[in-house]
Amino acid sequence: MGERGILIVVSGFSGAGKGTVMKEIMGQYDNYALSISATTRKPRAGEEEGREYFFKSTEEFEKMIAKDELIEYARYVDNYYGTPKVYVEEQLAAGKDVILEIEIQGALKVKEKFPETLLLFVTPPTARELRSRLEGRGTETKDVIDFRMNRAKEEAEGMNQYDYLIVNDVLEECVAQVHQIIQGEHRRSYRNQAFIECMKEELKGE
Repeated sequence: MGERGILIVVSGFSGAGKGTVMKEIMGQYDNYALSISATTRKPRAGEEEGREYFFKSTEEFEKMIAKDELIEYARYVDNYYGTPKVYVEEQLAAGKDVILEIEIQGALKVKEKFPETLLLFVTPPTARELRSRLEGRGTETKDVIDFRMNRAKEEAEGMNQYDYLIVNDVLEECVAQVHQIIQGEHRRSYRNQAFIECMKEELKGE
């Protein structure tokens, strides 16, 4: 019997470098699957169906909600975003560890539905560093940066509800740390009930 994968939710401040960390993990290790979200927004140039997103019409998406086919979903500025259950289930059953990159509200909803979910929060070492990373992108106006910094204040309120805090200072170290935490999580006794029961049975026969 192959080992079942673990569902991992990664959140963090905008500018914490979550995306970069995820890209590195996917590139370095082959046991991870990045969960793909469904959305009602139109594809941007270069985006492909089933790679960046599963693109749905509003009607299709609302049917998915009604049929309870989403692990979580949210509505942002006229568009729905959500995580389809089937894709995640298939990956977990195949033994892949599935990483879901979503914001705090969604993360806590997932943990509620699936208590075995591992919650990781990515943060830069300091608030000043967060601001300078946002400024360093060179793509955001001052208003957007201020908005994101204010949002970070709200998000920080939920940090202690996560299982692990990952400080993204040196990228390589951060990636190795995330991988180690997930691998260690596989060894938790409550995730290995079947093995424990089997061992107990075998010992009776010795």
